[in-house]
Amino acid sequence: MTPQRSARPRPLAGKPLHPESLMMSHGYRPEWSEGALQCPIFQTSTFVFRTAEEGKRFFEVAYGLRAPVEGEAAGLIYSRINNPDLEILEQRLALWDEAEACAVFASGMAAIATTLMTFVRPGDVVLHSAPLYGGTDHLLKHVLTEFGVMPIAFPAGAAPAEMAARLAGGGARLGVILVETPANPTNALVDLEACAALARDRARDGRRPLVLVDNTFLGPLWQQPLRHGADVVLYSATKYIGGHSDVLAGAALGARRVIDPIRALRTFFGPLADPWTAWLLMRSLETLKLRMTSAMKNARYVADFLARHPKVERVYYVGHLRESDPQYPVYCRQCRAPGAMVSFDVRGGEAEAFRLLNALQLVKLAVSLGGTESLASHPFSMTHADVPAAEKQAVGMSERMIRLSVGIEHPDDTIADLEQALERV
Repeated sequence: MTPQRSARPRPLAGKPLHPESLMMSHGYRPEWSEGALQCPIFQTSTFVFRTAEEGKRFFEVAYGLRAPVEGEAAGLIYSRINNPDLEILEQRLALWDEAEACAVFASGMAAIATTLMTFVRPGDVVLHSAPLYGGTDHLLKHVLTEFGVMPIAFPAGAAPAEMAARLAGGGARLGVILVETPANPTNALVDLEACAALARDRARDGRRPLVLVDNTFLGPLWQQPLRHGADVVLYSATKYIGGHSDVLAGAALGARRVIDPIRALRTFFGPLADPWTAWLLMRSLETLKLRMTSAMKNARYVADFLARHPKVERVYYVGHLRESDPQYPVYCRQCRAPGAMVSFDVRGGEAEAFRLLNALQLVKLAVSLGGTESLASHPFSMTHADVPAAEKQAVGMSERMIRLSVGIEHPDDTIADLEQALERV
């Protein structure tokens, strides 16, 4: 099998196919592998060169010793560098975000960490939205600071002027802008076009800060950050892309000139996803639209139920934004649907939240999100346990908050489980 055989989707009767159709075959042809309908798992650590000259050419391109000539594909060398399953997966993932290139990793944190290490340098500032996923927050505040990188936060949902004000004085060297939108777990939105404008304004000496967007909550179906000025889209592919709570993976997508340096550092750090993981993700991509659409529709029923319940103090759900809300124009501009993440505050505190969580039967008490099953967790003490309490409270995260990832069960059953659990509060 020759890698990168089909970099561009083939039209049908002169018309481009939709991503959900291309997930079945793009990047692979059965005749390349003995007629196998599905791409085989290339469970190999190394690849045989046809000639020594070919091996030399492959290494020259892989290590950036020369630019590939027109039409030349990266050769298969070693599965820490590339693998047919990974290459096909990356081609298919790129279609959803209309990205030129994609790099897949062994986890979402591997994608985030490698991307940050590619573009930030000692003395740089990382301007980031808050709250962030707890692992990302720890990386910024307790790891990158050891390398002279300073994180500066702004609250998700902040106006553009407030974002810029966090860089008061103008002397800070802005390395990247890193945002999660919707925010985890408050579902507050970040204006991506405002982030891109701020990055352009802070360009210095021909270097423009890049805008990195963790798009895990809405996934490639309901938000496409590259269309709104982002440079890199990041995913925990463990979540909706994987969708079955049985695989760990991450991805970074964007223009080839941006992804190539990330891919190069991935080679030397070594966090490439393995062939089995790639095969599982290709399986999951075939049903991505079906799963995400079902979960998104179910979440609206669940959010509406919670909003009416007397023991629920507040619901954090993008689909409940109204025209009077300052975030409503951002939602209309950059989101295609509200997704399936719902957070809510129970009346009371941690004790009441824990009683509810302990009473759930159909909904599973577990962290993570985006699987076929509904999951509930307590962000304050679980995913964001490492974040100082004052910082959590400042962005609206309290001990009474529960985060719910709505799955594809019948919504009546999910609601019935929540209703009986709320009776215990």
